[in-house]
Amino acid sequence: MSILKKAFIFYCLLGFAYLSIQCKGDKKEDKILDSKIEIKKSVMISKEAFGITDDSINVEQYVLKNENGMEVSIITYGGIITSLKVPNKNKVVEDVVLGFDSLQQYTNTEYMKSCPFFGALIGRYGNRIAKGKFSLDGTEYTLATNDGKNHLHGGVKGFDKVIWRAVETKSDSLSASLVLNYISKDLEEGYPGNLNTLVTYTLTNENVLEVKYEATTDKKTIVNLTQHSYFNLSGDFSKPILDHDITINADKFIPVDATLIPAGELKDVSNTPFDFRVSKTIGQDINAKDEQLKRGLGFDHCWVLNNQNEGVRLASTAYHKESGRLLEVFSDEPGIQFYTGNFLNGTLPSKQGGTYKYRTGFCLETQHYPDAPNQKNFPSVVLNPGEKYTSATTFKFSVK
Repeated sequence: MSILKKAFIFYCLLGFAYLSIQCKGDKKEDKILDSKIEIKKSVMISKEAFGITDDSINVEQYVLKNENGMEVSIITYGGIITSLKVPNKNKVVEDVVLGFDSLQQYTNTEYMKSCPFFGALIGRYGNRIAKGKFSLDGTEYTLATNDGKNHLHGGVKGFDKVIWRAVETKSDSLSASLVLNYISKDLEEGYPGNLNTLVTYTLTNENVLEVKYEATTDKKTIVNLTQHSYFNLSGDFSKPILDHDITINADKFIPVDATLIPAGELKDVSNTPFDFRVSKTIGQDINAKDEQLKRGLGFDHCWVLNNQNEGVRLASTAYHKESGRLLEVFSDEPGIQFYTGNFLNGTLPSKQGGTYKYRTGFCLETQHYPDAPNQKNFPSVVLNPGEKYTSATTFKFSVK
């Protein structure tokens, strides 16, 4: 064999060896990239201190964050959602729920006089109970009257003002969950029975926040739990929410008296300002000449959701055209309280500086009907020993 052929074979073998080494390196790099992708796809949950109560109890904040930048912060005081950050149509992530910067602000008694319930878990009974009284099996129970002559949102120290215990956290490539527990003692705020309550917050990589409620009791009682976040999808809390487009999947709503207690009837929304079956802005009819709007100082009513036998279904949507943010609310509850921040009056400090002014946030509170314990024609809110109360609501965010 000539020297030239030997040299050719040598260089061919050398080139093959080099390519083999490069391929192995590429495979190694691929593994590193795959690992990075897996990390990116996981939904993270972290914990940090949020403050100490006046009676020296540590309050923690849990932060759930997904791969899209959506981030939900929840504190163990009141199970409050302190912030909820979601991207707009330009992928800019902004906070879209009203709240405070510190624990001291959430516990400030002066601030609480306006009863904002920013971001809180509400119980044992969301909404109003007439004159703070109801009866079970012939026994009358008396609750605090913290809303004029009526009982509102669980009383003076409802679930929004207690310390919840974080009993479990978990996360994987699809979601992250925080499980909170609170045991309400027999006759706490006047309610019968020891009520053991679990609330699970779950954030998914589809920009969905799920809230699951569970409760059991050792004595016949009533339960109606909800979540009280105030939304402003613009991400600018100095702006009113009148330009948000709303739909509510309901043919009827519940009229109220002068103290916002249901009269017992279910009224057709047709030809009224309460018809949100087709999307319209909050501001379109909120100032219409209507006795119900006058009583609520705007919208502060419970809608009777359609298709109540179908379980979890679309209840309501909210859309802000400028930001492109769309919120869809799904629930298995029979009703939804739509409240337009009518009692915000510029006295509460905003997380963004300044104050929360009139109608700068709205609520979509999935729940049973107001005053149901005293209204025989309303769906029951009674929970017996051996039964489990369950409820589920989903807040889904997207852009269009």
